[in-house]
Amino acid sequence: MEKPAVKTKFTESEKVLCFHGPLIYEAKCLKVQVKDKQVKYFIHYAGWNKNWDEWVPESRVLKLSDANISRQKDLQRAHEASLRNKKSKKEKKKFPKELGKEGSGSTTTTTTTAPGTPAPTGTTTPGGTTTPATASSSTTTTTLGSGAGDDSRSSTPSTDRSSSGPGKRSAASTPTTPASARDEADTRKKRSRMDNTVDTEEQFMTAVEVRVKLPDELKPALVDDWDLINRQRKLPIVPARVTVDTILADYIRAKTSNKNNTPNKESAVQEVVAGLREYFNVMLGTQLLYKFERPQYAEILQQNKDKQASDIYGFIHLIRLFVRLGQMLAYTQLDEKSITLLNFHLQDFLRFMVKNLETYYSIQDYGVAPPEYHRKAIS
Repeated sequence: MEKPAVKTKFTESEKVLCFHGPLIYEAKCLKVQVKDKQVKYFIHYAGWNKNWDEWVPESRVLKLSDANISRQKDLQRAHEASLRNKKSKKEKKKFPKELGKEGSGSTTTTTTTAPGTPAPTGTTTPGGTTTPATASSSTTTTTLGSGAGDDSRSSTPSTDRSSSGPGKRSAASTPTTPASARDEADTRKKRSRMDNTVDTEEQFMTAVEVRVKLPDELKPALVDDWDLINRQRKLPIVPARVTVDTILADYIRAKTSNKNNTPNKESAVQEVVAGLREYFNVMLGTQLLYKFERPQYAEILQQNKDKQASDIYGFIHLIRLFVRLGQMLAYTQLDEKSITLLNFHLQDFLRFMVKNLETYYSIQDYGVAPPEYHRKAIS
């Protein structure tokens, strides 16, 4: 007699939620595999590059329901709180506290944070979303882990939704443990014993942060930016006078115009730029905006559905990315040599930004928000 087929909880093309590390991300089941009575699903994290696609056991997959979305948000908030609390004990921040805290969105993720580090939970803004990252350590491209661009559609797989990349990948936003989250932590520990490919929250929290040093010449621009938006209630003019795509293209031209360049060097520059663009597009909506900018962002998305964030926003938002980038890169699976090489290219790009600061940035790039916008922003 033929044995009955193993029944699976999820089907191909079904939208689901999936654990990646301590967080949950929006995802889609692409394939189902049953082998030796073990069920696995080939998962694509919403908003993340297909490089993040992976086979996962059934224990990591959840139904896309209101209850599980609420659970996703609880984990995200708890993880973010834990991360902030841990970081605040290490050092005093040099930037305004609001940078990286304001603007966490309430929508569910389909993109933030990001799966270069997909951030499977959908949620936040410059204040915090995470993303996944699975990159091979052989190239700088993987180093930057091209992530899903959902919230870039955000934090990542989630734009304004809470998002943290799957697994180790994302680090921008992180939850601590409200009462319900403690139960989740216990569940995750049991799950990790069954599947050692999933990081526990403790392992996630102890990841070493990659230091991306922001040049002193760029810091005053961030401080002015914070003051103009959060105190003076002005808004950056978008589309920007000089967009991120234009800046990245300028950098490529500057670095590849030398006839003595080797093909490897030019290829590395191209890969780093591609990674920066993808991280920016993934993180902008969930982690790089202040709360006051969010209504403007929503309007811009509606007006420019065929464009990416890098073709709309400019210099100052790109600099905001570097404030959070080191934290994100800490969760990529790169060896020390690859991280060192990547950091070299990032510092070179930042020197380029310093050199062109006056060309790319001016306080005239901000405008006064009309009264009706103020009402919308505080509602």
